[in-house]
Formats: sequence, C-alpha cells, structure tokens
Amino acid sequence: MDDIREIQDRFDRAELAGDREALRELIADDFLSIGPRGFVLDKTQWIDRHGEFRYQALETSETDVRRYGDTAVVRDVQRNRATYRGQEVAVSTRVSQVWVRQDGRWQLVAIQFSPLAD
Repeated sequence: MDDIREIQDRFDRAELAGDREALRELIADDFLSIGPRGFVLDKTQWIDRHGEFRYQALETSETDVRRYGDTAVVRDVQRNRATYRGQEVAVSTRVSQVWVRQDGRWQLVAIQFSPLAD
C-alpha cells in the first residue's frame, strides 16, 4: 500500500502547489469530483479551478487506505486554508478518493468531500 500512499501524497502536493501538469497526469480523463455542497467537477474543471483557487495550507490526517486489486480507496480528514476569487476560505472535510491502476499507472477517478460537523 506504500505505492498508494506515495501517489496520494504526490496528488496532495500537486494540489497545494497548483501544479496543473502533475494533476493532468494523475487524474483520469473520466474523473468526477463531488464537492462539500454537492457540486460536480470534471477533470478540466477541477484543474482549471486553480486559476481562482489557491491553497495556503493543506493538511491531512486520519488516513485510511484500502486496496482491492487495481482499485484503491483513500479516506482522510482534510483541513485547508485557501483563497477563492480573492476571498479567504477555511474548510474541514472528510474526503474519499478512488484510485484505479490503468495501463500500469495509478489515476484518480473520483473524489468526494463531506463537511465535518462543527
């Protein structure tokens, strides 16, 4: 499972840095994200959001990795501080991410955010 943790860490670093090239490589073409308020983003929308969205901090904890052959599910708690369209935001969510090994490499196919209760 070290390979899953490694690819997840690489994704988190790319998100924090807004590294669009790395994100294009790590995210599957048919990727979908479900945001904490129910909105859906595809791969292009997810990557393009970095034009208006910038992380100042992205911390994960309570990481749980489950592997099922060529599929892996990563669940964790994510706390971040960011700016979106010039406004500061701070979000605490539980995140579920699904990775699939296709053509010999891991790609993120789904991510879903659920707000943490205050």
